[in-house]
Amino acid sequence: MVDPARVRREHMRWVLILTLNNARPMGCHDSVALATIQGVYPDATELEVRRELDYLAERELIDLDKKPDGRWIAKLNRLGVDLAEYTIDCEPGIARPEKYWS
Repeated sequence: MVDPARVRREHMRWVLILTLNNARPMGCHDSVALATIQGVYPDATELEVRRELDYLAERELIDLDKKPDGRWIAKLNRLGVDLAEYTIDCEPGIARPEKYWS
């Protein structure tokens, strides 16, 4: 049985990876990530985006700088870039589509 909450979380993580890949080499502010996610999920909240950014940081796919003023700056690291570019396998938890092109 499909768990819609899980599908949403995992797809949101993939969209965040793609967002940060497009923001390279600078990285991006969490509000930019939220605006991008809201393009897919209009009801997405800042809390959701931060929770998934934290997840990606714990998996060592992104570097997360939590500023004292409340801003979060996320940047894709080497493993995150490799994941976005399909040069490494994707472990469960991120809804990366299968590579169908060669």
